Amino acid sequence: MNSMTLYKINPEDTVAVALRDIAKGTENEAGGRIYMVKDDILFGHKMALIPIKKGEAVFKYGNPIGHAIKDIEPGEWVHTHNLGTSLHEKDSYEFNPEPVRNIDIEGVPSVFEGYRRWDGSVGIRNEIWVIPTVSCVNHTAARLAELAMANHLELEDGIYAFPHNAGCSQLGNDEIMTQNILSGVVKHPNAGGVLLVGLGCEHINIERFLPVLGNYDKSRIKTLNTQDVEDELAEGLKLIDAIADVVSRDKREQMHVSKLKLGMKCGGSDAFSGVTANPLCGQISNRLCGLGGTVILTEVPEMFGAEMILMNRAKDVATFNKVVSLINNFKQYYIDYGQPIYENPSPGNKSGGITTLEEKSLGCIQKGGSAVVTDTLGYGQKSTVPGLNLAIGPGNDNVSITNLLANGAQMLLFTTGRGNPLGTAIPAIKISSNSKMYSCKKRWIDFNAGALMERTKMDELSNELWKSILDVASGRMKTQNEINGYREIMIFKNGVML
Repeated sequence: MNSMTLYKINPEDTVAVALRDIAKGTENEAGGRIYMVKDDILFGHKMALIPIKKGEAVFKYGNPIGHAIKDIEPGEWVHTHNLGTSLHEKDSYEFNPEPVRNIDIEGVPSVFEGYRRWDGSVGIRNEIWVIPTVSCVNHTAARLAELAMANHLELEDGIYAFPHNAGCSQLGNDEIMTQNILSGVVKHPNAGGVLLVGLGCEHINIERFLPVLGNYDKSRIKTLNTQDVEDELAEGLKLIDAIADVVSRDKREQMHVSKLKLGMKCGGSDAFSGVTANPLCGQISNRLCGLGGTVILTEVPEMFGAEMILMNRAKDVATFNKVVSLINNFKQYYIDYGQPIYENPSPGNKSGGITTLEEKSLGCIQKGGSAVVTDTLGYGQKSTVPGLNLAIGPGNDNVSITNLLANGAQMLLFTTGRGNPLGTAIPAIKISSNSKMYSCKKRWIDFNAGALMERTKMDELSNELWKSILDVASGRMKTQNEINGYREIMIFKNGVML
């Protein structure tokens, strides 16, 4: 792509993407034809390749991304002034299954070194987590982690606190959802041990929460009600000492990659996220699912407009119906609050060249490759079926990565075009869609998919990323979110507050 100025992604497309800023009045080639550019077109934005009449569909990725809201001539800039969404509210769907594509996995490296847990799950880190049951003790949890880290330098992976925004004054399904998410976090296999810190009077207090947690290893998960003790820091440190004694004896052992669960996320997307970084992640999804592993794709609103592609890849009718429910229930969430389902992309997405939600969604779902959809997941529901899982969750970055954490993903592949430093409790390989972002934000970005626009072939770059994934999983490499302390959780809330 290096010598090109315009890129036509699919032969069916009626627009091309600018690979650099293009000046009005210049001649540029796209799809084997020369065009006179009629407007200044910024990097990542779209130019029309054919006459498009008002009301006609505009095609990118070989699919409609909306319709023209005025006549558009070849060479014109295509964006919010002349392109509108074609989305509407809840739909009915018909299952038209796609043929299953065989994935070539011959010769692909298929082992890593991880930690086997008592319940059969596998962790790729052996950290100790200090988790509040309620936001009132957020600072207490943070102080305990800080003090304990200084006392236990022998722990290779460290001790971390995860303050959050919930745990009290919640009712009904909102409270249950928080309990489920917290349970998924507490029992995550990347945590060799957990200190659960409560206040004592909150709705989700430890006594009420433990039945939700179910069976657990009491030598690794311990609890502290801070109202019950005179010195909560001294008592907490004693409990962490006991957990550390157990965790320090854990050793990595060789595992097959079928034990890996990768969460797929994008944030701060630009027009090239769907051209470079997300398709690259799709290649990884195909590999991992082909080897018996699990990929978890979330951000349900960013499936709107592309949902039929995912639905038709469902493994059977029952799974298709679950995907339909996932999509329509999330649309109903918007409707219940009187909001349009298409209030997306974000201002930053639009500045980067993305115009409609259909366009954003068609780019986003490429992170799932062509893998078969095998299951859907609720908030805090642990993934148990290998293959491509679709998890409920909004587009909000912090909430969605917390959901992926609670679903059991041990690692994230997080693509971005405009940049985003955000991370959560698990390693996040940040993948830039363009080389400029990779060069500018070395403390944020781990991997450059922008190389696809310059010199590197997809197979070559897929092999490089796959090696990085196995290195991160085996502890041979730390991601930038780990190195620089970008570790946060935010719990999805949907209900009244007392």
